[in-house]
Amino acid sequence: MAPMNLYSLVLVVVALVVAPMTAMAGDPDILTDFIPPAPMNGMPMNATGDYFTYTGLGPVLPLPTFALSKASMAEFPALNGQSVSYARLVFPTATVNPTHTHPRASELLLLLDGALSVGFVDTAGKLYTKDLVAGDMFIFPKGLVHYQYNQGTTTAIALSAFGSANAGTVSVPFTVFGTGVDDAVLAKSFKTDLPTIQKLKAALTPPKK
Repeated sequence: MAPMNLYSLVLVVVALVVAPMTAMAGDPDILTDFIPPAPMNGMPMNATGDYFTYTGLGPVLPLPTFALSKASMAEFPALNGQSVSYARLVFPTATVNPTHTHPRASELLLLLDGALSVGFVDTAGKLYTKDLVAGDMFIFPKGLVHYQYNQGTTTAIALSAFGSANAGTVSVPFTVFGTGVDDAVLAKSFKTDLPTIQKLKAALTPPKK
């Protein structure tokens, strides 16, 4: 009996350790059906049907560059506590959603129209890629660097669902070259020279107003 009791004790300890980690992996649970809207101008707001409806994505128009329309907690406050959000992605021909990560959620992309080449890199440095056609879905695991690229001849349109009301987005090119990291650090990190780093920074740093 002693070995069985020891085995049971190990299982209990593992469960106690893993359970809190699992609970922290996503948005925190809420104790109500939803979080009512905050007061506006000092006046309390009632949760009407309009509060649960978001119409901000708008129609798909001809666009010259990649465009992203989000319905996250910032744009749609009713998502607060619901652990879900959406984005619509529109890719004209030869446009890309540059390498980026979502630190708080996985992304499930559904291609509605056109074709997309997508990929992500895991923590072992392995690249996973796929060419998608309309109706295909692809999962980008939480926190991993990924991209989408339209190599086709027509506009591609996709919807992305996130397992968080506030998935967050970290742009790899902008974070590395557009946030003020020292030129010498970047030159040594990428094994290149300062003029190359300065050229990349100039292209990715917004002009000062």
